[in-house]
Amino acid sequence: MDMEARERDATGIRTLRINYNRVFGYYLEVTKSFKDKVPLNYQRRQTLANAERYSTDELKELEEKILGSEDAALKLEIRLYEYVKSVLTENINKLKTISSAVALLDLLVSFAEIAKSNNYVRPEIVDSGKPLIIKGGRHPVVEAISKDRFIPNDTILDEDENRTMILTGPNMAGKSTYMRQTAIIAIMAHIGSFVPASSAQIPLIDRVFTRVGASDNLISDQSTFMVEMIEVATILQNATKNSLLILDEVGRGTSTYDGLSIAWAVIETLTQKIGAKTLFATHYHELTDLEYRLAGVKNYKISVKEVNGSVVFLRKIMRGGANRSFGIEVASLAGVPDEVTERAKIILKHIESGDREFDKPLPQTDSEEKQLTEVEKILSEINLENVTPMQAFLILSDLVDKVKL
Repeated sequence: MDMEARERDATGIRTLRINYNRVFGYYLEVTKSFKDKVPLNYQRRQTLANAERYSTDELKELEEKILGSEDAALKLEIRLYEYVKSVLTENINKLKTISSAVALLDLLVSFAEIAKSNNYVRPEIVDSGKPLIIKGGRHPVVEAISKDRFIPNDTILDEDENRTMILTGPNMAGKSTYMRQTAIIAIMAHIGSFVPASSAQIPLIDRVFTRVGASDNLISDQSTFMVEMIEVATILQNATKNSLLILDEVGRGTSTYDGLSIAWAVIETLTQKIGAKTLFATHYHELTDLEYRLAGVKNYKISVKEVNGSVVFLRKIMRGGANRSFGIEVASLAGVPDEVTERAKIILKHIESGDREFDKPLPQTDSEEKQLTEVEKILSEINLENVTPMQAFLILSDLVDKVKL
């Protein structure tokens, strides 16, 4: 501080300090050992045990200037703020137009950048009654973060024979990813974005309804199953034939027969009464019988391959229903101890045979030959001109497995 240094040099008081407090303002403080060197123009303000505090006319003027500058700065800030508000108010319509244009530009640039960098295509938007056809569809988020190459899949949903897709297959195989990518592609098309697919025809959809995941609402005294049923009820009460429905594992939160019955009845209502385009993933293999009972229902599955007692997920959607869920194999992949999974396999065989005496050896019975109705139906729908060698191998391998059961 210039004044402090100047006063210290002028008086020879090396302990002189200029300080401030709210009661006395600015003051010069001198220890009592230098009291005899205090100039006559110093005005005593306060006496302490070891020091005296003084003021001068110059220090008072400086104090008024400092304290007054804070008030002046505040008034200037208020005046500038009011000026800025008045300018903004006068130009509010122009600013809204500019901000909307900038927001739209930002959106379009983002759409363009992501479409080019990820090889998206422009979807064809058609009327509501037309089929939803996605060729080589991909999940934009999973594709971006996955370390493995993403396997594209097709989706065909219409209001006739492909109204409801029943999707079976083991956990972790990609059922949820496939269903969600279909919904995401439809939404992206509706907001004006290109989509992750080789081609896409998207009909106008009034709403996308989902019943996925598992959660409870304990605060409202609602179990996981109750939350699931509330969501299902909302879908049944509000969906129309122009809606897209994504339902994952409906009925799994209660007993097997209750859950199966609910899922069965839900599919009947969605297919026969509402007529919405529906993707329905399930582990209830009994639901695949609905393809032969209800017009508009088709069975699809996530292809897997069993190798040395484990499963390899091929991530490809194929016609037909899954023969089994591979739940025990998936449990093993998740790290469940071998002693548990091996015991589970024994129990499963007893349950499937109808025997509840799990410690007795299984009875030896000849397995019944599986009817070929589903095999014949799959073969009749294959277009050989569009089947790749790998797809042909997978189809043939799956049909052989079905015949051997």
